[in-house]
Amino acid sequence: MPLRADTPPATADVRRFTPLQRWIHRTTAALMGICIITAACLYVPQLAELVGRRALVVTLHQWSGLALPVPVLAGLASRAFRADLGRLNRFGPHDRTWLRAALHRDKRHASRPAAKFNAGQKLYASWIAGATLVMLATGLIMWFTHLTPLLWRTSATFVHDWLALTIGIVLAGHIGMALADPESRRGMRTGRVSREWADREHPLWRQ
Repeated sequence: MPLRADTPPATADVRRFTPLQRWIHRTTAALMGICIITAACLYVPQLAELVGRRALVVTLHQWSGLALPVPVLAGLASRAFRADLGRLNRFGPHDRTWLRAALHRDKRHASRPAAKFNAGQKLYASWIAGATLVMLATGLIMWFTHLTPLLWRTSATFVHDWLALTIGIVLAGHIGMALADPESRRGMRTGRVSREWADREHPLWRQ
């Protein structure tokens, strides 16, 4: 029986992300990278001595942190980006199945059902969004010292420093998982993934 003309071949690529979505990811990653590098230069004595120019490093850290939410806010103009935010914000029964399989180290694809985003990606997106808002709030308290009492500034510094360390660890895990999945990286780099990968890794995704 001949295939219909509008039936895509099994090996065809499918679009995963739009150019704007990829721009948001890259810009956010660049700003986050600047925040982490400048923070390391401020807190690690060896790096501070090597780089010098502490005032410039502080300025870069402050403004990159302040600009961190801007790409996401700009992306709200995109219907595709808003749709993906909705997907990331919704957990279903299949996500609980995915998490149970992950906790039991069950790596079979059949035991980890996922739509466009799996449960791990949803948890990461929710956590990093909340952490970014906390970092922004505590950073502003530390920046504008005359607006808050000393107790607030001391508490903000404690939360900011330890949460920054946690973000660095989580981001290292995120990058490590991305390095282990070349097709996922291709999806973020070019916007397209193979249909075979999509069917295997995200079988519930309506492409």
